[in-house]
Amino acid sequence: MTDYSPDESNKSKLGTTRRGFLSQLGVAGASLTLAPLLVRAAGDSQKGEDIAAAPAEITSVSLTINGKTQVLNLDSRVTLLDALREKLGLTGTKKGCDHGQCGACTVLADGRRINSCLTLAGMCEGAEIVTIEGLAKGEQLHPMQEAFLKHDGFQCGYCTPGQICSAVGLVKEGHAKTDAEIKELMSGNICRCGAYQNIVAAIKEVQNA
Repeated sequence: MTDYSPDESNKSKLGTTRRGFLSQLGVAGASLTLAPLLVRAAGDSQKGEDIAAAPAEITSVSLTINGKTQVLNLDSRVTLLDALREKLGLTGTKKGCDHGQCGACTVLADGRRINSCLTLAGMCEGAEIVTIEGLAKGEQLHPMQEAFLKHDGFQCGYCTPGQICSAVGLVKEGHAKTDAEIKELMSGNICRCGAYQNIVAAIKEVQNA
């Protein structure tokens, strides 16, 4: 009868079983594989700390916002969104995902819709920036604002400033002619309340005016 349990016959002269030897070999191989990765991760972490600790570069930026020139001293890394909200108090432009995926921060730059969370403030010198606060003329609402009210194109309202600015830019572009085209070209603006049909109706009314 054959016995498969380890015994003295399976040991080397150093007293190590074959199973133990293979385990040690596996640990040694893993160490060799992981060591460079751990060193690299430590280096990346140090680089990140160095970048975070780097002194801010303050620059003077002249921005034209809603028809008024504003001169700001900003860290060169400040986004247009943060400059609008934190420096100028224009909080109508909303901070949503902060990754350019929801459209809540949409403003107009020379009539073109942009995500202000992905745009550095310093890149906007010389451009005419219009936020939701700049669309109305005194007490007279912009036609798109009136259409959103008429068609109930919002519920919670958080995404509405970005939706309206994007819609104004869309109409100016003149590309969207059908409901499907409007939906496609407005797809960068997310409404978590689901008021999409009403938004489309508002845009169509302004297009056809």
